[in-house]
Amino acid sequence: MATVKVPAHVPAPSEDAEQLHKAFEGWGTNEALIISILAHRNAAQRNLIRQTYAEAYGEDLLKALDKELSSDFERAVLLWTLDPAERDAYLANEATKKFTSSNWVLIEIACSRSSLDLFKVRQAYHARFKKSLEEDVAYHTTGDFRKLLVPLVSAFRYEGDEVNMTLAKSEAKILHEKISHKAYSDEEIIRIIATRSKAQLNATLNHYNNAFGNAINKDLKGDPKDEFLNLLRATIKCLTTPEKYFEKVLRLAINKLGTDELALTRVVTTRAEVDMQRIKEEYHRRNSVTLDRAISGDTSGDYEKMLLALIGHEDA
Repeated sequence: MATVKVPAHVPAPSEDAEQLHKAFEGWGTNEALIISILAHRNAAQRNLIRQTYAEAYGEDLLKALDKELSSDFERAVLLWTLDPAERDAYLANEATKKFTSSNWVLIEIACSRSSLDLFKVRQAYHARFKKSLEEDVAYHTTGDFRKLLVPLVSAFRYEGDEVNMTLAKSEAKILHEKISHKAYSDEEIIRIIATRSKAQLNATLNHYNNAFGNAINKDLKGDPKDEFLNLLRATIKCLTTPEKYFEKVLRLAINKLGTDELALTRVVTTRAEVDMQRIKEEYHRRNSVTLDRAISGDTSGDYEKMLLALIGHEDA
């Protein structure tokens, strides 16, 4: 499901660190060399390169990259080089300062990561920002948004495949009753969505569809201008069909007037080692054009080359 192409024989971290240091020397930066190394190493290998670089040259690789690179290419390389939990903590902190419907990073992190991954994000957040992710989310959000987001980022869902069908039927009924009465932020709705395992939630939502004739997200489209309803639908989509959620984020980022580079960079760097292959397939199915071609048509230069390498483009 990942799209990152790691060579069969990976050089030693010391060799990669030396080559990166050479890329920074002289009058101009060797961006192609940076891409050829970092875009073709997995998270564990990148962490070793950072450690080795710091030991050999007395400087954090991220600081060296920050000095040498710029613009969207810099952000893509820096986000990619970070450890996944560090990266999510950094993105979550950005999101708490400006939470909007076009920047639902907190939903993505809470809903598409495993319970252990989310726990590591909270640890990384605490280590880097000296406070808890839950604290910042509670402080920077209000009302119904806070009611949903705090339990989502606090969750530690069961990851197993077991399903209780009796429970699925009863909770599908609860969801339908609350939605029928437009009690969209009711504690029971939030409890079910924020705490149930993904397997149990899928069973509940499938029964909802079968018993009441509509998918739950269709019943949550009462008011297209209601931002909380938009958030709730996005949460359910990200929990149950993440490839469709991320396909939409990419489609909106690329197809809008002026590319949303922040969203494009975020999805590519966070999903390249997870499920980017599924997202690419969904993008092609939904848009009748490959993601590779869409990115090439909307970006350029080293930024384009970095993104294409991460999504496994054959020439990258």
